[in-house]
Amino acid sequence: MSLTSEDADPSEQRAAARPAAAHPQPNRVTFNRLELHRILNLYGRMVADGEWRDYAIDFLKDRAVFSVYRRASEVPIYRIEKDPRLARKQGMYSVISATGLILRRGHELERVLLVIDRKLAVV
Repeated sequence: MSLTSEDADPSEQRAAARPAAAHPQPNRVTFNRLELHRILNLYGRMVADGEWRDYAIDFLKDRAVFSVYRRASEVPIYRIEKDPRLARKQGMYSVISATGLILRRGHELERVLLVIDRKLAVV
């Protein structure tokens, strides 16, 4: 007994139409657990203070970006980027302002994030 095209399960047809092994996902740069923990701790404090309201995480082929928004409809006020290509040069972590100015770049995430912590603590 064979199944004709009208008797076949539609989900099986869709699964057969797009083979997953033929197009593997390219390697993407991501934040590890400790990096995300540190960034989200800072984000949580700023949300509690009413400074930040939304965020976005982008895992791109060449870098990972954590964007912070004051409101969801605006441009990000800060972008925390991890670019492994710069690990041996200027440091793979950087904090970039809304205007595109690199506020701090370095090899350690803790020290790079201090530019945001200090700026908001002094004000």
